Amino acid sequence: MNNAEILKDIIEQRRSIFPKDYSETEIAQEIIDEILHSATLAPNHKRTKPWRFKIFRGEEKAKLALEMQSIYKATQSEQTFLEKKYQDIGFKINKADAVISIVVNFSGMVPEWEEIAAVSMAVQNMYLTCTANHIGCYWSSPAIVNHLKESLTIEENQKCLGLFYLGNLS
Repeated sequence: MNNAEILKDIIEQRRSIFPKDYSETEIAQEIIDEILHSATLAPNHKRTKPWRFKIFRGEEKAKLALEMQSIYKATQSEQTFLEKKYQDIGFKINKADAVISIVVNFSGMVPEWEEIAAVSMAVQNMYLTCTANHIGCYWSSPAIVNHLKESLTIEENQKCLGLFYLGNLS
């Protein structure tokens, strides 16, 4: 198979695969590094490299799950709070082997939409690299992430665009 056929095959296979379908096996650190490296190869105007990623694994990931559940509970009224959604937040994070926060850093050098587009292309590169390595992944953008500024050490010129969940497939 030539490179164009391989690329076409990977693009056609790319899917959002959710934590419920992840196995319990750990993703090798080399693969996580490869996924993040592929993100940094995304085109970006004036080379602003607007992506900021933070990896959550192990204890940090468990703390993130508890924090997001706590935020959900605190931001819902008694009428809108759903126990299932509360449990799902923890389940998804804990079932994933790694969770990566996706943050855009606005440089002020180019229009904000261009930097959001560059980050989106970086995430697409992550998706394709996951697909090539048989890693399940998906990008989630719940409103809760807007409350994670402190945990993610988000600066004034930055915005969290969501979380990227990764897990080995059975």
